[in-house]
Amino acid sequence: MTDYVTLAGGCFWCTEAVFKDVIGVESAESGYIGGHVPNPTYKQVCGGDTGHAEAIRIGFDPEQLKLGDLLDIFFATHDATTLNRQGNDVGTQYRSAMFPADDAQKAEMEAALERAQADSPKPIVTTIEPMDTWYEAEGYHQDYWETSGRSNPYCMAVIPPKLQKLRKSFAARSKAAVNA
Repeated sequence: MTDYVTLAGGCFWCTEAVFKDVIGVESAESGYIGGHVPNPTYKQVCGGDTGHAEAIRIGFDPEQLKLGDLLDIFFATHDATTLNRQGNDVGTQYRSAMFPADDAQKAEMEAALERAQADSPKPIVTTIEPMDTWYEAEGYHQDYWETSGRSNPYCMAVIPPKLQKLRKSFAARSKAAVNA
């Protein structure tokens, strides 16, 4: 059985690349959520006027990966202390947010937020927002790291450090670390 969780942690290319390397993750789809414009395009979302966040919808096997562990990886691999910003990406479309599918997910998210705050000297600004309509991003955004990202200077600067953090801090959870 596959469970799904929707998370926004800045650039969806970066968060997708991290979660594609996590044992128990079956899929990671890039898309848009939390805005007011139906069927937004990447250009519209990047303009910052639609209210959407760049996000990923993660399909995972709860027998292999508990939601709490997945959320701990989420908090450890992006900066949850910067409001509407991840590195040089600035705007509400790059906010740190979680979108629970039900009350059980919301409770797990609240607990993960508390754990992250306990480990952080700065305030965590990640929001828990109502589940909203999910819009899958354009096809060229899917599997971006594997298809185009390694030729993109931005991705080369941002994604490898995130993957290194995953593989160091969560070695038992990383497909690459386990298979090394």
